[in-house]
Amino acid sequence: MNTHARPTGADLDAWPALPLDAWRDTYATLHMWTQIVGKVRTTLSPPVNHWWHSTFYVTARGLTTSPIPYGTRTFEVSFDFIDHNLLIQTSDGTRKALGLFPRSVADFYHEFMSALRALDLEVTINPLPQEVPNPIRCDEDDVHASYDPEYAHRCWRILVQADRVFKQFRGRFLGKCSPVHFFWGSFDLAVTRFSGRRAPEPPGADRVTREAYSHEVSSCGFWPGSGPIQEAAFYAYAIPQPEGFASAAIRPAAAWYSAEVGEFLLRYENVRTADDPDALLLDFLHSTYEAAADLAGWDRAALER
Repeated sequence: MNTHARPTGADLDAWPALPLDAWRDTYATLHMWTQIVGKVRTTLSPPVNHWWHSTFYVTARGLTTSPIPYGTRTFEVSFDFIDHNLLIQTSDGTRKALGLFPRSVADFYHEFMSALRALDLEVTINPLPQEVPNPIRCDEDDVHASYDPEYAHRCWRILVQADRVFKQFRGRFLGKCSPVHFFWGSFDLAVTRFSGRRAPEPPGADRVTREAYSHEVSSCGFWPGSGPIQEAAFYAYAIPQPEGFASAAIRPAAAWYSAEVGEFLLRYENVRTADDPDALLLDFLHSTYEAAADLAGWDRAALER
């Protein structure tokens, strides 16, 4: 009998390490691949509020677009981070698979678009990436060409755990709430609660931001790190941000407010090494939501289970 076994919640295999420097190039390439697939879903799907028709969802093997309508047919595109393939499946039983391995974004783009055409799925997308500095057209990008299957697999395993905990958190809210979904533009998994009230337009907002934040929100998520935050982290923010939010008492003690990004942050490393990662993460999610809802005067009695 192993008397030193860790509790299930503290399983470091379920919550693997993800140092940004170890997979930075793979991350950049995979981000562009997801943008290509995501733009296909966005182009062909009927619009849904807050761009919810654009997102991916975590699966038992990777990420999926979910079914995309195409005339009287439908198709789905899925990233498999176990066997490292991209699978396109149609409602009439045809399919195509592309390997995920070190190759340029341009090479991936052309093979993926050719595979769609071979399945009689004609679509034109804007090949310029979104939400990244110094974007390179995906059909011309020979700069990003890395793929480390170990780190792609690790990132997906973290998304599986975050998706599971976020769904527990989501289930405790009765008001309007987003699915737990993956945004390919910013490469993050997120879930968003709504007060039910319209929000003032954010200053200088573009078309994407105006639609995303047309209503008052408290949002949280996970992303592998980028820009000023050079490590994987969980985040939480409120838009519009109520007065006093930045100085609110948030749990756990390791969480902090970053004025640079305007969000509360909790290092992924703090969660993965905790005795009970689920409890620590849920404490962060609940306390940041409570601060946002209380300071903004949400009708919590009506909105919460």
